[in-house]
Amino acid sequence: MRHHKGMQTVISAGLLYIAPSVVDCGHVRAQVIADISGQTEERQVTTASHGHIVANYNIWSPDSKWIAYDCRNKGEAFDATRIECVNADTGEVRCIYEARNGATCGVATWHPGKKRVVFILGPDNPARDWSYAPSRRRGLVVDLDHPGEGRALDAMNYAPPFAPGALRGGSHVHVFDGAGEWVSFTYDDEILTCAGGRDGAEPNQRNIGVAAPFGPVRVNRNHPRNHDGGWFTFVASKTVAVPAPGSDEISQAAEEGWIGANGYIRADGSRQRRALAFQGMVTALNGHRHAEVFVLDLPEDPTIAGGAPLQGTGTTRPSPPRGAVQRRITYTDDRKHPGIQGPRHWLRSSPDGAAIAFLMKDDSGTPQLHIISPHGGGIRQVTRNPWAITSTFTWSPDGRWIAYAMDNSIFVTEVTSGRAHRLTARTEDAASPHRSACVFSPDGSRIAYLRKIASHLQIFTVTMPNSGGKPMVH
Repeated sequence: MRHHKGMQTVISAGLLYIAPSVVDCGHVRAQVIADISGQTEERQVTTASHGHIVANYNIWSPDSKWIAYDCRNKGEAFDATRIECVNADTGEVRCIYEARNGATCGVATWHPGKKRVVFILGPDNPARDWSYAPSRRRGLVVDLDHPGEGRALDAMNYAPPFAPGALRGGSHVHVFDGAGEWVSFTYDDEILTCAGGRDGAEPNQRNIGVAAPFGPVRVNRNHPRNHDGGWFTFVASKTVAVPAPGSDEISQAAEEGWIGANGYIRADGSRQRRALAFQGMVTALNGHRHAEVFVLDLPEDPTIAGGAPLQGTGTTRPSPPRGAVQRRITYTDDRKHPGIQGPRHWLRSSPDGAAIAFLMKDDSGTPQLHIISPHGGGIRQVTRNPWAITSTFTWSPDGRWIAYAMDNSIFVTEVTSGRAHRLTARTEDAASPHRSACVFSPDGSRIAYLRKIASHLQIFTVTMPNSGGKPMVH
C-alpha cells in the first residue's frame, strides 16, 4: 500500500496513523501508531472521594501489587495528611503514615526491594514564621512492617555551626537508586533564602542532593527546627548566580533521575556505579535560558569535602564532595526550539544505563521523546508523534518500551523501532490521563496513572499485552 502526503488510513483492527509531515515520495518515515486498546484491560483502582496523587517514579511495591500515594485533593496544594497504598488487584487500602502536629506529607516512592517508602514531610506545628515551603521540608522513611513510625532521612541544621552530612534546607521528590542504598532529591537552601542575596550572600538556587548510608548524622539544638537524620546528605550539583553566556555553567539543577539500575559503563569499560542525569539551566550566547541534559558522576565516598565545605557557610551554598563530576551532554542552542521542553518531567534512564530519555520539541513545536548516551554524542529522536506528549514517562523494566500520555490516552513506544501503541481508548479532555505520572510496574505487566473522576484524581492501571513475553501486535 502506498501512502501519500495528507493521507490517513484506518484499519478495522485499530488505527494506523501515518503523520503527514514525515511522509515523503511514498516512503513512510513516520512512526506507526497502532490502536490496541481492545487487547488491554484498564481498571480504576481507587474510588474514595478525596484526591490520590502518585509520584512520577517508583510508586509500585517491589512485588508489583501495591501503589503508594498521598491524599492531596489538589496537586498544587501540599495539603495531604496521609500516605496510603492500594492493592492494584483487590482495591484494598492501607494507611502507611498519618502526619501529626499540623504537618503535611506527600510524594511517596517505594524502595526497589523492601517494604519501605520515602516521602516529603512538612514542618510540625507550622507557624506564621515557619510554614511549609520548598526550603522547609524533609524526607521521612517508613517501614511497612511498622506503619506510622517514620525515620528522618536527612538531618537538618538551620543555624551555625553547620554540620557536614546535614542539610540547611528542604528536600523534595526522594527516589532510591537501583540498589535501594542511596536516595536522590532536589534541594532548596533556607539559609540563603533568608539572606536574600544581602551582604554578599549567594542566592538560593534549586540543586540536586543525595542521601547516602553513611549516617546517622547528629546536629546541635541551637535552632528549634534542627533534628538528626539517618543518612549522610550532601548537595551534589554546582550552580552559579549568573551563568556565563555560552558556557556550561547553570543557575538551577532539577528533575533528576538515577542512571541505570547499576550505573553505566564508562568509555574505558569500567563501571560508574552511581550517577544522576538532571536538567541544568544554561544561558545561551544570545541570552536565551533553557534546560540541557547534565550528568553527575558520584564518588564512592561522599563524606570527603572538595574545594569548599560540604555544609556551606552563612553566605555560600553547600558544595559537592570530592570526586563528584558534573558535565553537560546536550548542546541544543542552535535548534529551532532549544532545550528540554514539554510538560514538566524528570529525566529517566534505561535500566542498563545506556540511554537517558527526555522531551524536546521537534521543528513543528511538538514535544517528542529523545534519548542520548550518558557519554554524550548524538541525540536520537525516538518518537515522531502527530500529537504532543503530555505527561511524565517511564521505561519498562526490560528497557524495550517507554510509557506516557498523549491524545487523552496512555501510549507505549518501542524504543528501537519508534512504534507507538495506544493502550487505552481516547477519552474526553475532563477525564484524560493526568500529566504527573505514567509508571510501569516492576514486573512490566501494568502501567499506573491518574484520571480525574467527579473532581478527584483517581488511580488507574492498564495492562501490557506483551506482559506474557509475546511481542506486541503491530
